[in-house]
Formats: sequence, C-alpha cells, structure tokens
Amino acid sequence: MELIESLPFGALILAAGASSRMGRPKLLLPWGSTSILGYLVAQWHRVGAGQIAVVCAGSDEPIHTELERIGFPAAHIIMNPEPARGMMGSIQCGARWTGWDPALGHIAIVLGDQPHLADDSLLTLAGFAAQHPHRICQPTSNGRPRHPVFLPRQTFGELAHSAQPTLRDHLHTHAQNISALEIKDPGLDIDLDTPADYEQAVGLFRLSVRSGPSASS
Repeated sequence: MELIESLPFGALILAAGASSRMGRPKLLLPWGSTSILGYLVAQWHRVGAGQIAVVCAGSDEPIHTELERIGFPAAHIIMNPEPARGMMGSIQCGARWTGWDPALGHIAIVLGDQPHLADDSLLTLAGFAAQHPHRICQPTSNGRPRHPVFLPRQTFGELAHSAQPTLRDHLHTHAQNISALEIKDPGLDIDLDTPADYEQAVGLFRLSVRSGPSASS
C-alpha cells in the first residue's frame, strides 16, 4: 500500500447522525478490534490524511467517550449544535472550522458509516485527487456517485455559506468541476443503515481481511 504524498489532504468524518434505522449508535458498533469510529480514524491515518476532524453532536456523550478512549485529540472535535439539520449541517460546521491546516490541498468528506471501504479504494481516490488538484473528485460505482468526496480547499470552504439543502444539491451547482472515478469496491454499494446492512458489511470486511489487499480500480 503506497501512501499519497503529493497531495496533502484532510478528512472530515461525519459522526453526528442519529442512527434511527439502526436502533443503536452506528459508529459505536464493533468493527475489527475497535469500533466503527475507531476504525475510520485509524484507516484515514493509514491512507495518509494529514489531518482528521470529527463532527459530532455536542450532547452525544457516548461518541465523546469513544473519541477519548481511542486518544483522538479534543482540539479536532467539531461540535454540531443542531444535529437535527442533518448531514449538510455537519458539513457546514466542518467547513466553518478554523482549525484546518492551511497546507492541506483537499478535504475529504467522509461518511461516518463507511468502514467497509478498502484502503486501496481510498488510496486510489486520493491519488486521483492528486492528479486533479483543482477539481472535486468523487468515486462512482456502476455509474452512480458515491462517497467519500475530495474537495479542493476553496471549494470546501464555500460549503460554509451554501444555501443548498444537501451536499448533492451543492455538488450539482459545481457539476462542471467534478471528476468521477469508477472504483470496483462492493462496499460502495452498501449503505450502513439497518442491522442487516451491518451484518452484510461485517461479512464483506471479514472476507477482505482473509483475502488480503485487493485491486480497487
């Protein structure tokens, strides 16, 4: 696994969701030897993120306890005072955060429930973003746009004051500046919303661990 050094990038992990369909906090579910949240933080460090920030609800004590348990720096926790606004509200909190390293060229917007993506897939996407430093870079699966999305710093900053209700709507206004990359990763087609989704994703993860690294582009 070769880290991408030509494009310093950060990762914004969205962890303020209510997990209503799962019935329990998704990011605290077991994943490997840790939690989903713990795995995501470690994974993005592993694939070369120069800085990681986590957006969570200020009142979500279990998430804060888990971040403390894994040694995540408190200075990189971004509070979302209105988590009911949904994903776009969390993204805007991240875009308004003043703690981002100015040396970062891109910020990856990372869903908090995607631990089942292969490291190689993230490395492939980061490498693609490095080749297109001024463009929004988004993975696709079977032609459908997926996450995570890498945004140039200036474009990411524009999200702070976007009037669009969702990230999808905001990206639509930048359609001419999006470069899509088709990635062969079955995890891209799994939405981790229900207990059945979780069991499917865990099975995929265990299979990938047994099989070892695989090509993802």
